[in-house]
Amino acid sequence: MKPTPLYPNRVEELCLDHKVKILVNGAFDILHTGHIDLFMYAKSLGYVICALDSDERIRQNKGIDRPVNSLEVRAKILSRIVDINEIWTFNSDLELIYLMNRADMRVIGSDWKGKDIVGEGLIDIDFFGRVNDEATTNTLENYINRRNLLGHL
Repeated sequence: MKPTPLYPNRVEELCLDHKVKILVNGAFDILHTGHIDLFMYAKSLGYVICALDSDERIRQNKGIDRPVNSLEVRAKILSRIVDINEIWTFNSDLELIYLMNRADMRVIGSDWKGKDIVGEGLIDIDFFGRVNDEATTNTLENYINRRNLLGHL
């Protein structure tokens, strides 16, 4: 199975004029400034291809209560970010590897250093330093903790 292009519809014509194609991937479920900084950094390197985890893949990797936002919502939000040129969705490691073959380099958050990375060795990886230890999981946990605290007042 191949990944699915979400935005724009005719991606084949877009990346031909760009010398360096940069792949970023993730759930991008609840955006925070760390994501925006990562997209801006990737754009400074070249043409940005964003690979968006499918809802099913997120549930498998993060739990049945995720994602908070559906694929359609996440893709629509990301399509308005000027630093992203293409958005694709993928549901498997093989589909992510297929997208790696479209790119020259991959930008990944530095929190992935030392961990197993799909397709490692197939493409150059640039680790982007995490800003203020921001993570969607932390944002959700902080929100839940505040709600629980307010419930006890």
